[in-house]
Amino acid sequence: MFTISKQFHFSASHQLHGLAADHPCSRLHGHNYICEVVLQSDTLNSVGFVRDYRELSDLKNYIDDELDHRHLNDVLGENNTTAELMAKHLYDWSHARWSEVVAVRISETPKTWAEYRP
Repeated sequence: MFTISKQFHFSASHQLHGLAADHPCSRLHGHNYICEVVLQSDTLNSVGFVRDYRELSDLKNYIDDELDHRHLNDVLGENNTTAELMAKHLYDWSHARWSEVVAVRISETPKTWAEYRP
């Protein structure tokens, strides 16, 4: 099995509902996110790629146009835009375009990651 991944960076705000009033994530706040998309294949194309990284520019464009410097609760129409739910959203978006996508990871801080993998 061959595995590749690529990271994309963006900044955005969000607010998590349903938390205690004194929880810092219940307030409006932002992160410098990292989205990592993971692709796998048993075979390589004629050039020797799982997929050409340049083909993933559509994901960069989506992130830049729809998520970067936005309020994620407004964009995604969710009360809670946790890293877990964002990973699922970006997995669904990516897998619909590239069948080799097997997981998406989202980082809100250098020490935390959430992953969606069906």
